[in-house]
Parts: sequence; structure tokens; C-alpha cells
Amino acid sequence: MQIYKNPTLRSLTLAGMLACQSLFSAEPVEIKEVFFTTDQSRENIDSPAVWHGPNGEHLLFATSKAGHSVNVFDAVNGAMIQRVGGLGIELGQFNRPNGIWIIEDLMLVVERDNHRVQVLRIPEMQPLISFGEEELIKPYGLYVQPHSEGEYEVYVTDNYETVTGDTPPDSELGHRVQVYHLQREGRTAEAEWIRSFGETKGEGRLFVVESIYGDPGQDRLLIAEELEDDAKGRRVKIYNMAGQYSGQTMGAGIFQAQVEGIALYPTGVDSGFWIVTDQSRDTNLFHCFDRQSLQHLGTVKGERTLNTDGIWVTTEAMPRFPRGTFYACDNDRAISAFDMKEVLSALGLDNE
Repeated sequence: MQIYKNPTLRSLTLAGMLACQSLFSAEPVEIKEVFFTTDQSRENIDSPAVWHGPNGEHLLFATSKAGHSVNVFDAVNGAMIQRVGGLGIELGQFNRPNGIWIIEDLMLVVERDNHRVQVLRIPEMQPLISFGEEELIKPYGLYVQPHSEGEYEVYVTDNYETVTGDTPPDSELGHRVQVYHLQREGRTAEAEWIRSFGETKGEGRLFVVESIYGDPGQDRLLIAEELEDDAKGRRVKIYNMAGQYSGQTMGAGIFQAQVEGIALYPTGVDSGFWIVTDQSRDTNLFHCFDRQSLQHLGTVKGERTLNTDGIWVTTEAMPRFPRGTFYACDNDRAISAFDMKEVLSALGLDNE
């Protein structure tokens, strides 16, 4: 992994960092991927997520769009464990799964072509429920916010198009995110639709959407604007958790290709940094931004990892990964893993 940074900025105050944003561009630091999962070139791998079990289990999940499955790997070494699902409409089956989210012992999977979100229980991989079939048209990504025990709010992006496959007119962009209330009790679960949102004018319009990630403590919902247009897209648009555009964006002028996966590496209650994919088959990058100020901290690049869709960060200490792990989709065929300790050290954010 390469990290573009200016080492003289390590001692700057936040005010100094804000004033010197343009200085983040020096020599790259190479950090090699720790492992890649098995090459699955025909699978069209999209997004990873990780589960840490109560008995020391560490499982890495990856959606397979062409295989209509969720593939399960050892999160420590990348070894294949099992394949869950197969093409179909029944619970436990999938049709082009895309976004994935792990929370507690639940796995939520967005199915683009079944127009739904499916919920399974880990580690049995027992399907509990699906929802969203009545509202979702072309869903892609999701974020899950926990509330009281067994209750969650689920945000799902919907990249619906016109009949000709184009972005809808501005007046029809008001349903880019659908929100559901999910409640589980034991081996059962139920979900209900709450609302939809999206700006229909101004800078907050969501033209091409997929990845979404919330930070309730900061009252922020980050949504990747994938439109490859420097005037309207190539940035992260920030809403509040209630679904109102905040007036803020992140990364305008920094992204070179397509804005993709979003992940948060928290270092405290309010501290940490965002990692956002700048997806390219040639110059695939991961930009890092301060959690509070949203200022650019540096840019990372894998030694081999390219064309990244989804990403996932865990702070859980595991063998080989004492400060957590950064997982990234590699060119539709595998998931690569990076040691967060090395990333933090290279960015000058390691306090150990």
C-alpha cells in the first residue's frame, strides 16, 4: 500500500492542517497487502464485511454478484470456508447481492435484482426475513444504525433509473435513500418502511448512489456520489441522520475517478478517520479524511489492489492485525487485507 503524505504535517494542529490541506502530496510509502482471498474471477466480488464471534471466530464475508451468493472466508488468513446461497427468490437465496452489513449476529444483504434486503443470522447463516420489495427498485448499498436492544434503522440506497437507463430528472431524485425500522427478537425479525429522502435541487442532489455510511455521534450520513462529473459528482455528499442535506461535501477536487466504498476507522468516541475508495482499474486509490473536520489526511494505494468496490474496516485485534484490518475488494475477484497498524503508523496517527 502506498501512502501519500507529508511527514512534516504530523505535528500540526487541526487549524494548521486546515490551512495546509494542499500540502498533502509527498512521497508514497509502500505497505504490502497481508493477504488476498482465493481468486474468484468469475464471481464478480463486490463488498466485504467482517464478523467477530463470541468464541474467537473471525469471519470475512464477500458478496458475489455473478455467483448469487455470499462467500465466507477466514478473516485472519483469507482461506475459503463456505458459500452461502445461490440464485433464487426464496429466503437463503440471492439475485445479484451487492451491499452487505454485519451488526451483532446479523448479516444484512442488499439484492439488486430481487429488489430487497435479506437478513440472516450468523454463524448458522439462517435466513430470518427479507424486506423492501415494495419500495426498492435498484438497491445497492446499506448502513445499519443500532438503537435499543434488538432494534435498528436501516438506510438503503436506491439507484433507480429512467426506462432508458438514464439518471432521473431532478424532480424524481427524492427517493434515493429508503429507511426501514428492523426489529429482531430471538429467531424472528420484522421490518417496516419509515421514509425515503433525497434532495431534488441544489448541491445535495444524489445522481448516482451506492455506498452509504453513518456517524450518529456527528449526526452525519455520508453518501458516495458516483457521478463522474467534477461539477456535480466525484465527492461524498453529507446528510444528517434525519435525511436532510447538511450543506457539506467531502473530497471535491480530490477524487480522480469514481467514488465508491466508505468506511470509518474510529480511534475514540469522536475521533478517527474516513477511508473512501477512488475506484479505478489503473490508479485505484483510498483517500483518508479526518472524522470531525472532514479534511483530507492522505491517500493510500495498494501494491496490487485495483478497481475496488466495497471496503470494510475493523478495529478488532486479531492474530497478524493488532490494531485492526482494512479489507478492500480487488478487481471483482478477491478481497485484499491490509494491516491497520502499518496504515496508522505511515499516516502519523499511531500513538503507541
